[in-house]
Amino acid sequence: MVRTPLTPEERERGERLGALLREARGRRSMVEVAASAGLSAETLRKIETGRAPTPAFFTVAAVAEALGLSLDEVLRRCAFVPA
Repeated sequence: MVRTPLTPEERERGERLGALLREARGRRSMVEVAASAGLSAETLRKIETGRAPTPAFFTVAAVAEALGLSLDEVLRRCAFVPA
């Protein structure tokens, strides 16, 4: 399967998501948060670093819940806002 290249906006949104998750995780370990969300620490690492800029909705929802973030907050902080 060939993936369509990401747009600059998609990459930027992924970077904003990663930054938000790192900020919300604070001093909690990546392993702890990933386990709480039901995913691997490597998956969380990829999302936080932008190497997986378009994670599945349910993955984002699980991590947000583990971090005490509402999906409204995630959307507000990560959505693309045209200049």
